[in-house]
Amino acid sequence: MKATLLAAAAIAAAVIGGRAALADRIQELNDRHHFPSKEQFFARRGGSGQNLVYHGGAVIHSARVVPIFWGPSWGTGGADHATANHIIQFFGQFGTSSHYAIITQYYDSAGSIHTSSLGNTSWFDSSTPPRNVTDSALRGEVLKYLSQPGVTFDASTIYEVFLPPSSYSSDGTATSCGGPYLRYCAYHGHFSNGGRDIKYSAMPYPSCGGCQSTGFTAAQNFDHFSCHETREAVTDEDLNAWYDRQGAEADDKCAWSPPPFIDGGFGYQYEWSNAAGACVR
Repeated sequence: MKATLLAAAAIAAAVIGGRAALADRIQELNDRHHFPSKEQFFARRGGSGQNLVYHGGAVIHSARVVPIFWGPSWGTGGADHATANHIIQFFGQFGTSSHYAIITQYYDSAGSIHTSSLGNTSWFDSSTPPRNVTDSALRGEVLKYLSQPGVTFDASTIYEVFLPPSSYSSDGTATSCGGPYLRYCAYHGHFSNGGRDIKYSAMPYPSCGGCQSTGFTAAQNFDHFSCHETREAVTDEDLNAWYDRQGAEADDKCAWSPPPFIDGGFGYQYEWSNAAGACVR
């Protein structure tokens, strides 16, 4: 009788756990997926050992990135201009690096992801963002860039919005560093506008310990965010392609463990490899 009760309890716990994981994934399927802060990552017991599962959605085969620097501090002579230049340099080499090549094992019905130049386009918007940058405001900034003369929308481009230290990101009640309820460090998502499926990411300033790596500069912490969100946007562009049974995308599984590292002056994190069944670099 005792064994029967214990077995029933175990089954119930598994069902509840599965429902909780599914609920987490459903919450993330609101067109955005969040890079957890350290506390959130370790509260979920880090990344699981499950491989990613393909759910039938599209990947970006040959990606491009446009970093959008929002705020006067990013411009020439501004306090964050050197950091902006570093970020541009990071993207200039990332798409053809070994750290990006790990994701070429993932695919959709049209083929595999390729290493490729992520492009050399960036945009500086000297207007001052609000203190609290909501997701709606962030999307508005992406649309502002796309409305500039000579700019053409590209479905394979990820528009990544970098915020200054005077602002923070919010999504519902959750916030990034600088906000009242730290839950995430960055996020990526997509939205529809005029028949376009626009891929974008929020890159808040890494101004708190929950989103910083030991020994990293602010610029290298941004590299970590950029590495994480770019690879996830490529492997799960519409949040219906590659993620595990708990809803974790490739970089979520290795976000803070093993510890992020520096290579060639740039910050990176480990990436989940289905081929290896582990986090690799």
